[in-house]
Amino acid sequence: MQELGMNLEPIFKRFSLQTGGSPASVGLVGAGEFGATFVAQARRMQQLQVTAICDQNVERARKAAQDAGFDQTQVRVCADLPQALRAQTQGCVAIVDSASLLARLPTAAVLEATGDPQAAAATARACLEAGRHVVLATKEAEIVVGPELARLAGAHGVVCAPVDGDQPSLLIGLVEWARLLGLPVVAAGKSSESDFVWNPADGHITAWGRSADVPAFGPHFAPADTRQSGGWSATLAARRALPFDMTTVPDLCEMGIVANHTGLMPDCEALHAPLARTVELPSIFSPRKQGGVLNGTGRVDMFNCLRRPDELSFAGGVFVVIEAPDTATGRLFAAKGMPTCTEGRYVLIHNPVHLLGVEAAMSMLAAVQLGCSTGGSRVRPVVDLIGIAQRDLEVGEQFTIGVRHVIDGLQHVLRPAQALGEDTPLPYYMAAGARVVRPVPAGQPLRCGDVSLDDNTALHRLRTAQDQHFLSAPGSA
Repeated sequence: MQELGMNLEPIFKRFSLQTGGSPASVGLVGAGEFGATFVAQARRMQQLQVTAICDQNVERARKAAQDAGFDQTQVRVCADLPQALRAQTQGCVAIVDSASLLARLPTAAVLEATGDPQAAAATARACLEAGRHVVLATKEAEIVVGPELARLAGAHGVVCAPVDGDQPSLLIGLVEWARLLGLPVVAAGKSSESDFVWNPADGHITAWGRSADVPAFGPHFAPADTRQSGGWSATLAARRALPFDMTTVPDLCEMGIVANHTGLMPDCEALHAPLARTVELPSIFSPRKQGGVLNGTGRVDMFNCLRRPDELSFAGGVFVVIEAPDTATGRLFAAKGMPTCTEGRYVLIHNPVHLLGVEAAMSMLAAVQLGCSTGGSRVRPVVDLIGIAQRDLEVGEQFTIGVRHVIDGLQHVLRPAQALGEDTPLPYYMAAGARVVRPVPAGQPLRCGDVSLDDNTALHRLRTAQDQHFLSAPGSA
C-alpha cells in the first residue's frame, strides 16, 4: 500500500469503527533517534497508543516517553512481566530492558528499531510467533532474513513490514503505485544522505561535512547536450573523480531490500550511484541505447544529489523513472514542470523526503488496522549484500559494526542471493561479531567458511530456514 495520491483516512476510519474505535496498543524496541520520533508522533494520534518501550538503557527509554509528552507518573520502569502487565493495565507506559519480555506483553504490533541485526532477528521472531505484527526499521536484519520473516509472519496470521519513514518502504510503495497504474518502471532508487552542493561563487563542492576545492567544475555541473557528446559517460566520470565516496553500506543495503520486495535488479553489483542533478535522472537512468547508463529496464540504483546552494535538496528521498504512455503524454508532463528526458519518453516521479519515526506510524496503522504490509506482497531473496575484503584479512580478526553501519575491512556489493555454504559469500551483516578462521586475500569475497559463525543465533537460524524455504542449500555453514 502507498499513500501517494490516495486518501487513506476513510479506509482507516472504517476499520477503526469495526474495532470499536479503541487505539491499538503498540510497543517499541530501541529508543534511539528513530524510535523516539515514533513515540512522539504516536502520542498525537488517536489510533495508536504506545504502552511499552524496550531499551537496554532504560533511562533513554524513559526520556523518550517523557519527551513525547507522557507525565512522569505515566512512565514506569518494570523489572518483570507482572510489573509490566500491571503498568499497562493502569494506563502507564511500561519501560523494560528485555525485548523477550516486551514480546510477551499484549500489544498488537511492535516497532523494532535497534539497528542491531542479531537482536532485531530475535525480537522479530519472538513477536511474530506470539502473534504480534512487526514493523522492522533495522535494515541490517531485513537484508539478511527479510523474506523468511515475511513468510513466518504469514504463517502466524500477522504482518512483518519494512518501515515507512525510511527509504526502502517508501520506495517499494512508489514502485507498486507506478505498477498499479501500469507505468513501466525503468529504474527506482534513492538519493544518498548527503547532497553535493556546488558553489560557483567560491569553486567548492561540499558533501559529508567537508569541502573540496574544484574551480574547474562548472562545465561538469551543467554539461553541453549529452546527445551530441556520446551520452553521459564523460560527464559522470569527471564528477566521480571528486574526492568523495559515492556509496555507503546503507545505500546498497536499502536497495537490496527493495530488490527483494519488488524483483527489480541492480544493473551492476556496486550500483552506478552517479553524481547527478535531479532534473537529469530521467536521462541518466535510461537504457544505454537511449544515452543513459542502464543495460536494461526494471533496475534498482541510487544517486548523489548535485545542486547549487539555492536549489532544493533531495534530502535522502526516493524516486522512480517511469516510461510515459506515449511521447505526447511525456511532453505534457514536461510542460507541467516534471523532469523528463529530452524526448519526453522517460519521466521522474519522486518523493524528496523521508520522515523517520514520524512516518513509521503509517506502517503500524497498516498492520494493525488493515493487516497489510507497507512492503512488497511477494518478498523473495533476490539479492544478498555481501562483503569483499578491502585488505588482507588475518586469522583472529573480529568484525564489528561501526559508524554508519560499516564493518571495517569489508567493501559492499550486491550479488544474486545464495544459500549459506562453506564456499558461498557470507551475507554482510552476518559477519558482525564473527572471527576470521582462515586468511582472506584482499579483493576476495568473505565466505561462510572464512569465519566462525554461531549457528544458535536467531539470525543464523532464520537465514538457514530462509535458504531451505526459498533456495537450494549447497551445504551447511
